[in-house]
Amino acid sequence: MKYKNRWFAHTFWVCAFLSCTLSAGESDPGITAISIPSADVTMSFVKAGIIEKVLVKEGDEVTEKQMLVQQDTETAEANLAQKKIDLQRLEWAAERGSATELEVEHARLDVKVLEILIDDMTLKSPISGTVDKVEVEVGEAANGLEAVIRVVKTDPLWIDVPIPLAQGRTFKKGQPASVAFPGSKKQANGTIIYVSTVADAASSTLRVRIEVPNKQKRPAGEHVQVSFPKTAEPSKENSVK
Repeated sequence: MKYKNRWFAHTFWVCAFLSCTLSAGESDPGITAISIPSADVTMSFVKAGIIEKVLVKEGDEVTEKQMLVQQDTETAEANLAQKKIDLQRLEWAAERGSATELEVEHARLDVKVLEILIDDMTLKSPISGTVDKVEVEVGEAANGLEAVIRVVKTDPLWIDVPIPLAQGRTFKKGQPASVAFPGSKKQANGTIIYVSTVADAASSTLRVRIEVPNKQKRPAGEHVQVSFPKTAEPSKENSVK
């Protein structure tokens, strides 16, 4: 993910900064982090083909399973029609003992493969979100596995924060967090939705993911300040003996 390197760039200095504040039992003054989409999908076609339809534009809101881009299916549709005729003939012949069941099954498989191929020539959004980037135009040749369209979900936003290991162990899913966005005087209320089960050995931190509602439609990629309310002493089950 494109945001991963940015996250690691903050880890070392954040770790040292938090070690001083949190170990002293104080509420941390804020950790600089970067907001990311809660879903980010870049789609491509399985095989090369000519773009016949681009049904959305950048900035459009789309729903799950909505059609986005379609390749020219004329040749494939013609091949499918012929394969279906061949299948009917073989089934007719098999009923009269002039074709084997194996030949019929192969013909059915040919039809199924083409149906799947044609279905793969239409890109549908796997999520509800916003079209962030359209890489193709009608009439253009698109290569297989080449980026065609990107859809992101920015409501809610996610923020990955590196927390020193000793303090990260005390964090739990569902705990609150406050997020200050640039230019906003009011902090947004966030919630911890995930605490990594694997520490980063180089910096001795745990990745804590915050989810924040984004009805204001702020863009992902902003530098934000994340703070956690002062909590009680860690429970015995979380304490390191």
